[in-house]
Amino acid sequence: MDKKNAVNKDLIFSADVELNQLYPLHMQKLSRRHWTPLLIAKESAVFLGGNEAVRILDIGSGVGKFCHVAGHFQPKAEFFGVEQRQQLVEVSENIKDLLGLRNVTFLHENFTTLDFSQYDHFYFYNSFYENLTGTDKIDDSVDHSAALYDTYTHYLYRQLDLRPEGTRLVTYHSLGDEVPSSYHVVRSSRHETLKFWIKV
Repeated sequence: MDKKNAVNKDLIFSADVELNQLYPLHMQKLSRRHWTPLLIAKESAVFLGGNEAVRILDIGSGVGKFCHVAGHFQPKAEFFGVEQRQQLVEVSENIKDLLGLRNVTFLHENFTTLDFSQYDHFYFYNSFYENLTGTDKIDDSVDHSAALYDTYTHYLYRQLDLRPEGTRLVTYHSLGDEVPSSYHVVRSSRHETLKFWIKV
């Protein structure tokens, strides 16, 4: 797509095949395994954003697909994607600028450096899973280990446990280890792989 020309957002956000064309080819090939499908992102954004001025954190945002979709369909909310791979953050930022999304921010950091109290709700497409043996990796630019999986899982559990009642969480393909018992599933879909939680 010629980035000098105005983009057709209605077309881009109509299907994964259209949206994925914005990303570099080698990253498009990772889409099925690692990036949130458009309809999943849209459904999750409605639950998390609720057409309100809330701040939502995507933990392990990859190429930013969830935030791109969510930011488009929930313009009153602010979406933040945290990602430790600089190359993916740069791609995320480029696509954000191309789409003119003013309510989306990407952070090149490890999520453990963030102050979770700055965010109202959370999205988690199991970004820790690639640390387990025998799983598909995005690339080898970061360390992978079962110990990291445990460390990240326990850290996220503690942070979610500290959040106030009413905090919303969406998990996609999660093993559930990172979700405290104070969060209750209010809805699920996609054969139980997509779950909507509220802390009570």
